[in-house]
Amino acid sequence: MTSVPASAEPAAARLAASAPWDAEADDALVCLAVRDETHDVKTFVLAPKEPRRFAYAPGQFLTFSFEIGTDTIHRCYTISSAPTRPNAVSFTVKRVPGGPVSNWLHDNLKPGAVVRALGPMGEFSCFTHPAKKYLLLSGGSGVTPMMSMARTFHDLGEARDVAFVHSARSPADIVFRCELETMARLDPGFRFRAVCETDSAGEVWAGPKGRLSLEILREAVPDWPEREVFVCGPKPYMDAVRAMLKDAGFDMARHHQESFDFGELSESEQAAATEAEKELDAEAAPSGGMRTFRVEFAKTRRVLECPENETVLDAARKAGIRLPSSCAKGLCGTCKSKLTSGTVAMTHAGGIRQREIDAGMALLCCSKPTSDLVIER
Repeated sequence: MTSVPASAEPAAARLAASAPWDAEADDALVCLAVRDETHDVKTFVLAPKEPRRFAYAPGQFLTFSFEIGTDTIHRCYTISSAPTRPNAVSFTVKRVPGGPVSNWLHDNLKPGAVVRALGPMGEFSCFTHPAKKYLLLSGGSGVTPMMSMARTFHDLGEARDVAFVHSARSPADIVFRCELETMARLDPGFRFRAVCETDSAGEVWAGPKGRLSLEILREAVPDWPEREVFVCGPKPYMDAVRAMLKDAGFDMARHHQESFDFGELSESEQAAATEAEKELDAEAAPSGGMRTFRVEFAKTRRVLECPENETVLDAARKAGIRLPSSCAKGLCGTCKSKLTSGTVAMTHAGGIRQREIDAGMALLCCSKPTSDLVIER
């Protein structure tokens, strides 16, 4: 019998793991490795303390709880690894100037550090829309769910026709470039094309230049109308792609895009992105006879009035109070907050655990007050 070297025992134990990871039982994940993808993008590889297997669909995300200073901040990040490699899970983050979480991750999350996670969650996956031909379109940080899908198809070795077109600012900003080019070289059923807005300091871009257009798409993927299309990226990118496909007569029933942006926007970008929504919210006044409750945010000492038929998040937006949020559907957990006092009626979609509810936590995006509230924010 061949013995396993002592130095290899942890790795051997992890590969031999048979029990699935259960975030409800133990949500602590240990950082195993940090990898530089580009000058401002890092991948963080995580695993439970005890060997466990991850099960998820490519394209799904995890909601993380990060202890930053004296605050607990919740953020969603798409899984960039593939479920075909179940013994660890990875997420990939771009450093955003002024971004409190992305900068903290880049500067502080090192091998051995522990973070907490809930999930996996989300319906944005190629597994939910089986097809013979796929077109993956991504911009910037939106590459991560597409990478999980591409890695999965590559590992499975199935006869799938997958075309991947990624938009980046410059050649230096193409995340996973070497791996994607290698996959395209090894797999005749996989095509990768990058579109860059400009050259980088060390490379004059020889491929399609500018922003994704119908002409570029037709040249890169001539049969694109025959494909199941997945789109992820910043909201302006997704809006532009949606309009482009719709104007070209594409069957939009085969168009799938991530319903919220997993990236971390700056203050001004977040304000601009929600301005139209705030204006629409302001038009909806509570009907006569509706009870209204006082909502106080303990840390900022802001106070607002919230009708019983309105979520706390919507009422805060109308009052000009910015709260962390992403999906606004009770799914991602970004708006999770502690109720110091008061009660709410909450209908969520899996973004909070029962033990967190029992401890007084609530998702503000899907919580309507049933009494006056004091919220620890």
